[in-house]
Amino acid sequence: MPSSPPGAGMTSVQPIRLYSDPVLRTAAEPVTRFDRSLRELVKSLQATTRAGSGRAGLAAPQIGVSLRVLVFEVDGRSGHLVNPRLELSERRIVADEACLSAPGVYWPLERSYSVVARGRDMFGKPVTLRALGMLARVLQHEVDHLDGVLFSDRLPEEDRERFLSSMT
Repeated sequence: MPSSPPGAGMTSVQPIRLYSDPVLRTAAEPVTRFDRSLRELVKSLQATTRAGSGRAGLAAPQIGVSLRVLVFEVDGRSGHLVNPRLELSERRIVADEACLSAPGVYWPLERSYSVVARGRDMFGKPVTLRALGMLARVLQHEVDHLDGVLFSDRLPEEDRERFLSSMT
């Protein structure tokens, strides 16, 4: 059973779960109820994202909630997606990537340059989002979190070993 959203009844900044936390390795459950607790979760994710500098996106598992919800705030675009699905472009680009669950660590990683994201908003209405560049990267990163995948999993083996040694 998925965790209940934190801070029920209020919007609050939540601590970020770190790399070794098992919730980050578990695929999140689809949202089936578009109710007040979901809206509170989205608001809490947004508040947590805005509380720090340089935060571009956040997935619910990163605050300990195993539900398929993410928020983003990139290049003047902000929003959220519930139960997102991505269509990835074939064009790929390498850029440095970081993760709030692995603070201070940046690594070059190849991702699709553009995506079409489909999901729902916090009220259950369908959403389609077309994204390029950094926003596309953020959406791929956050959907990975919803799938229990960390960005280090996508690194070549030698880089992954160096990443893991930097985390100990």
